[in-house]
Amino acid sequence: MALTKQFVKSKSVYKVTFTVPAEAASEVKKVALVGEFNGWNPEEAIALKKQKDGSFKTSLELGAGEYQFRYILDGDKWENDWAADKYVPAGVDATENSVVVL
Repeated sequence: MALTKQFVKSKSVYKVTFTVPAEAASEVKKVALVGEFNGWNPEEAIALKKQKDGSFKTSLELGAGEYQFRYILDGDKWENDWAADKYVPAGVDATENSVVVL
């Protein structure tokens, strides 16, 4: 999994690309993104688009700060980003959330 960040000067925001690589999604049909930026609402999850190489990607524009997030695989398996900037306790059992720092 990977995060790519690019500052867009004209908008004063970061374009963040979230990627789930093919090896992490080999048996997966759908990948969605949830986090602080959408109220952790699975109903408003952001769908990642499947790429020709088997990976899944989406991009968001976010202001500077730190955002917790996770991926939902096939609507039921919650997964962290292997390349997150850091991880923080989710407050639910021993689960952690991925964090992107901008």
